Amino acid sequence: MSEGDEVFDEGGGLVRSYVVTGGRTRSDSYGLDMMTLVVALCSPAEAEHLPVEYAKIVRRCQQPMSVAEVGAHIDLPLPVVKVLLSDLIEQNYVIFRKAAPPSEAPNQHVLQAVLDGIRKL
Repeated sequence: MSEGDEVFDEGGGLVRSYVVTGGRTRSDSYGLDMMTLVVALCSPAEAEHLPVEYAKIVRRCQQPMSVAEVGAHIDLPLPVVKVLLSDLIEQNYVIFRKAAPPSEAPNQHVLQAVLDGIRKL
């Protein structure tokens, strides 16, 4: 771990990222990336019994947001956020949806047709 991997807990004490994740550094089981959208399946009250970091994520994810946004809001490094989100997905507290790959994006013709239709309204 490098010096930049340090985070602070709510009490102001220094906590290494590997402590927050239980020693795990990677979680590729769901292939989460920065643009993956996540949303909580439960209320913050239903997640009160979870460890602090997990409960913070559930509170923040009451509306869909990207993995990158979650990391920014809870002030944890992205790899740590991915591990925590994977745990929450596995425990059915959070669901996710990956962004469409660029190859599946609509082509220019389709986008122009949509724009033309909107203009006619």
